[in-house]
Amino acid sequence: MKPLLGLTPGEMQQACRELGLPAFVGKQMAGWIYQKRVPHIDDMKNVGKAARELLKQHFTLGTSRPVREQRSVDGTVKYLYATADGHFIETVYIPDGERATLCVSSQVGCKMGCAFCMTGRQGFAASLTAADILNQIYSLPESETLTNVVFMGQGEPFDNLDAVLRAIEVLTADWGWGWSAKRITVSTVGLAKGFERFLNESQCHLAVSLHHPIPAERAKLMPAERAFSLTQMVDVLRRYDFCRRRTDGPKPAEGSRQRRLSFEYIVFKGINDSRRHADALLRLLKPLECRVNLIRFHDIPDTPLQGVDDETMRQLRDYLTSHGVFTTIRASRGQDIFAACGLLSTAEQERQKAD
Repeated sequence: MKPLLGLTPGEMQQACRELGLPAFVGKQMAGWIYQKRVPHIDDMKNVGKAARELLKQHFTLGTSRPVREQRSVDGTVKYLYATADGHFIETVYIPDGERATLCVSSQVGCKMGCAFCMTGRQGFAASLTAADILNQIYSLPESETLTNVVFMGQGEPFDNLDAVLRAIEVLTADWGWGWSAKRITVSTVGLAKGFERFLNESQCHLAVSLHHPIPAERAKLMPAERAFSLTQMVDVLRRYDFCRRRTDGPKPAEGSRQRRLSFEYIVFKGINDSRRHADALLRLLKPLECRVNLIRFHDIPDTPLQGVDDETMRQLRDYLTSHGVFTTIRASRGQDIFAACGLLSTAEQERQKAD
């Protein structure tokens, strides 16, 4: 049966017409789902009982509670959700003072094959529906406390862009949850097929998973580099609203929507932590108005990759900032639980096989 979560009010009205119900019932349904966030079709009290029974024969609400959770001493909570087709995905709730961020997944597994990513080791199983994506927020126990959502969980968002954009539409529409697009950040390794479409159709912040500034060396860590290189990516980004207004270059194509552009950079010992890499990063990002987030490496099983010490992180941050690229060190959260994306869902998959 088709989930109602993720449908627009117009689509719900059309569904009602096809079932022989008045179109206004669809508008009522949208209000119950997006404004009141009811957990079941039967909770739509101003929809007649006969209409609710008919709806239940053809639709589900598309929501389900987390099936497992892990809580960190720092307040971070990793939730495991079952998807409608029986897979498992992870969602991480990160409270931080007055902010509360949710890291959501967009796919089951991932096709990108990054050397440092546990999700990539799972291989690709499925893309999430808009309902599966939204359910991570809708059914979150702490949903009412959220200030931000980041698409930085399992999967490559641009490889499932239709569903991701539909979820963003629900989050930001007046008839939906009415969020500002500035509360949402979407992360990508840099996938050509969805890159410009996202920039043109969304006002959300963009975070690029960079992790190495030299294309040939980045390709060893991230195979996606071979299909859409760093230089191509920067050429595209220069045309958009977060880029510096320059007299010697092309004008940005999209006006000024004040979106933030950031680059995620996991620091690996002996791989991307030297002055040579820092200088290459400065040259690469010179045309852009952006920030760099340095990230400590969370160990995953059976990898030769190692993280660096705190002093190396500070030196890299200070060097980049002093040369004009604002750089921060992202605080590590949830280190006492399965911190790296993919570990909890992998463990659940193995447990299911054993049972």
